[in-house]
Amino acid sequence: MLGSYNRLNTSAFHFSICLKISSFEVPECGLSHSLPIDSFIGSPLSLILPRPRSLNIVQHRLFLMVRSEATSQPRVSALAKRVHGWSWQAFPIGMGTGAVYVTLSGITARSPTLTLVETVFYFLNMSLFLLNTLTLLTQAIVYPRQAWRLLNDPVKGIFVPLVVLSFATIIIGTINYAVPPGHVSPEFIYALFWHGLCWVRMLDLFSNADDLVQPTSRPDSFHSGICIFSISDGQSNMLVGVISFNVLRTMSPEDTRAVGVLVAGYFFQGIGFFMTFFYLCIYIIRIMTTGFLDGHQANGAFVACGPPGFTALALLKLGDRARIILPAHGLISPTAGEIWYASSAMAALMLYGLAVFFFVFGILPYWFKLHKHLHEILGCWALTFPNVGWISTTRVLADLFHIPGFTYIHFAMAVLMCATWAILFVLTVIAFWKGLIFCSEDEDVLKDMKDSSTHTTPMHEAKPSTTNNMV
Repeated sequence: MLGSYNRLNTSAFHFSICLKISSFEVPECGLSHSLPIDSFIGSPLSLILPRPRSLNIVQHRLFLMVRSEATSQPRVSALAKRVHGWSWQAFPIGMGTGAVYVTLSGITARSPTLTLVETVFYFLNMSLFLLNTLTLLTQAIVYPRQAWRLLNDPVKGIFVPLVVLSFATIIIGTINYAVPPGHVSPEFIYALFWHGLCWVRMLDLFSNADDLVQPTSRPDSFHSGICIFSISDGQSNMLVGVISFNVLRTMSPEDTRAVGVLVAGYFFQGIGFFMTFFYLCIYIIRIMTTGFLDGHQANGAFVACGPPGFTALALLKLGDRARIILPAHGLISPTAGEIWYASSAMAALMLYGLAVFFFVFGILPYWFKLHKHLHEILGCWALTFPNVGWISTTRVLADLFHIPGFTYIHFAMAVLMCATWAILFVLTVIAFWKGLIFCSEDEDVLKDMKDSSTHTTPMHEAKPSTTNNMV
């Protein structure tokens, strides 16, 4: 039966409802102008709609039953949708914020204004870290199934180790802006360094706990077995060497604890570099096979700059500290420190060239390959943090080889880093305001609320999301 609604206040909206009375079933309900009727049933407009003239009493009761069922659905608050939709992809925003003050700290022409700007970014980074941590903790308590789903997601799950990298930028900022004024003691930084290493190991184990107890929980080969440990180990250990030489700045070379920090820096930096270097080889093979990365994956081209860039920076700085620490303790040989420094400088120069090559290799086709979609803005934060390594290495090489041109290049890249951060931050705020990121649908929130109350489905059976994001 086809019934048409009379006009309401002579508006241009014409409603039609299709009701099939056989067996008291309603197979389809529709609204003209391509608007489904369930989009307005339950709204204030539907509550004041008059009864259709051409519908009999049975049809009208069916309509009232459908409307009553729709109006009885609970409403989800905006805060609940935000908490449910939060993910580990929020940590690259803090990493990009930390990339700004880490890059600016290499500028030799210091001024109170520059220090103030760096300090503002430092506190903003800590605020973002606390916001992400508390929101994800709240999500794990209120929506445990969604939290477990994110940990096992083939795409979003690989962002879990980024919490360590984000925390590493906070440690570097604390050393730069809290230790010199005396707000934080060197002993606290030393303890924080070792606690951070323990956190890395615990996070690697926790993020892969499902693979330890259920090796076949993920059907795809890319996220199974040793591949998972390779990715997490490489990402979480990549900044250990950088943190080590910053910690050594607060310690006396004669302190016996400095030897342990030096050895740990080389040790874990080696793990992080070589684990990620294996995936750099896969990246090159893919470029040769399928061409430049397209769409949201175009951002991943800049991630390749991180391993060689940060390793080059760590080798130069650790080698510089080694030539003081090793002779002070009479280790290996009297000239061991100079040999370490010379070999580190040679290796760092080669890795620096590789990082610059990856940057040029990624920036040339970037604008033509990138999809300009606002909901993919989180992947664009790869433009910031991975490039900090080779940019800071440029400044160190300027002092090492007395090349003034490198100083100007570093300053120009620092300005570009600030401009890139400003653009990305504004676009991220716009995407957040429009609900394009960190926002779940009402149905997803209600489903997890219902599942959490009934506990009928095991957590490991939750299907991972396939949202396109930067890997």
